[in-house]
Amino acid sequence: MAQGKSETKNGKKSAGKAKVKEPVAAATVSDAAAKPAKVAPAPVPALRADVASLPAYIPGARGDGRRMWKLSSNENPALPLPGVLAAIADAAADVNRYPDMYAVELTEAIARKLAVGTDRVVCANGSVAALGHILSAFCLPGDEVVYPWRSFEAYPIAVQVSGATSVKVPLTADARHDLPAMAAAVTDHTRVVLTCSPNNPTGPALRDAEFREFLASVPRRVVVVLDEAYVEYVRDPDVVDALAILRDFPNVVLLRTFSKAYGLAGLRVGYAVGEPALIAGIRAVSTPFGVNALAQRAAVESLRLERHLLDRVSETVSERDRVLHAVRRAGWDVPETQANFFWLALGRETTSFVAAADDAGLLVRGFPGDGVRVTLGEPEANDAVVKLLRDMKKA
Repeated sequence: MAQGKSETKNGKKSAGKAKVKEPVAAATVSDAAAKPAKVAPAPVPALRADVASLPAYIPGARGDGRRMWKLSSNENPALPLPGVLAAIADAAADVNRYPDMYAVELTEAIARKLAVGTDRVVCANGSVAALGHILSAFCLPGDEVVYPWRSFEAYPIAVQVSGATSVKVPLTADARHDLPAMAAAVTDHTRVVLTCSPNNPTGPALRDAEFREFLASVPRRVVVVLDEAYVEYVRDPDVVDALAILRDFPNVVLLRTFSKAYGLAGLRVGYAVGEPALIAGIRAVSTPFGVNALAQRAAVESLRLERHLLDRVSETVSERDRVLHAVRRAGWDVPETQANFFWLALGRETTSFVAAADDAGLLVRGFPGDGVRVTLGEPEANDAVVKLLRDMKKA
C-alpha cells in the first residue's frame, strides 16, 4: 500500500500506512485480471506448403535516411514528361470510378504501335502480373517451367505460386542464356519456358538466330515467354526480332512493360502479346480492373509522346557506354549489357561490396553468393560508382 494518511471512524487522520482490508472476492478478481489463464491459440487454416516456403522478393533498399543514390531497382531516374504528369492529374479526378476493365484505349494504342490486332494484346498490372496470369492459364501442379538462372527473381516465386515446378538452367560463363541446355531441359512435363532479354540481372540480350534455333527445338505445345522489359535500351543489331518471332512461332508470348524506359514504375502497367487464342485465355484469368485508371491514361500519353521518351533512353544508352568503358578500364570484368544496368560477378565478395557501396552512398542490388547489379542513374551517381570501383582496384 502507498504511504500516506488514513481516515479513522471519528474523522481524524493518522499518519502511517493505510490499513485497508479488501474483500476476498475483489482480490480474487484482481489476481485473475493480472494473471490471465493461459489459453491455447485458436487454430488457423494452414497455408499451402509451397506458399509457406516461397522465397522473398527483395526490392531495392531505400536507405536509412542518409542521402543515397538509389541504383538498386532498375528505375528510370528521369521524371515522366509534363504531358504524362498532366494526364495522371486529369485521371485522378475520376478515381471514384472503376477503370476500364479491358483497358481498351491503351490496348488499341499498343496494337497500333506494334501493328497487330487488338485481340493479340492484353494489359496487366505490370509485366509480372501478366506473367502470373500466363502461368495460371497454362500450368497445373506437376507441370514444369524451365527458365535460366540467375534471371529475374520473380520467376521462381511466380512459378511456385502457380503450383508448377521450377527447372533452373545455369547461365553460361559469359552470363548468357544457355539455350541448348534449356532445350534439353524440356520434358513431357514442361508447359512453359521463360526467357529474359536482356537478362535481368546480368544484361546480355538474346540474338535472333540463336533464339530461332532454340524455338525450333521446343515442342509447339510448350508456351515460350519472351520477357523484354528492357527492350528499349537494346542496341545490338542481331537482337531478337520479337514481332517477327511472334508471326513465325505461335507458341511464343511477348511481355513488355511501361515501368522502365517509360518511367511509370510507380503505376504498374505492362502487357502481353501473342496468338489470339492464347491471349484470350490469359485475359480470362486476369484480375478484374487490374490496370488502374491513372496507369492507363499515363501509358496512353507515354505512347503519344514516345519519340521524346526514347530520346531520353538514348541518353541512358550513351551514359551506359561511358560508364562501362570507365569500369572496364579500371580493371573490372563486366559482361555485355543491353539494359540500363550492369553486372559484377562477385560471388562470395557480394555482401562486402554491397556494404562498401552503402558506405559510399550507393544503394546497389546484391544477390548473395552470385553478384551485384548496378543500375545506371544520374551522371553524378554513375561517377560515384566508377570512383568506388577504381578505388577498390587500387586498394
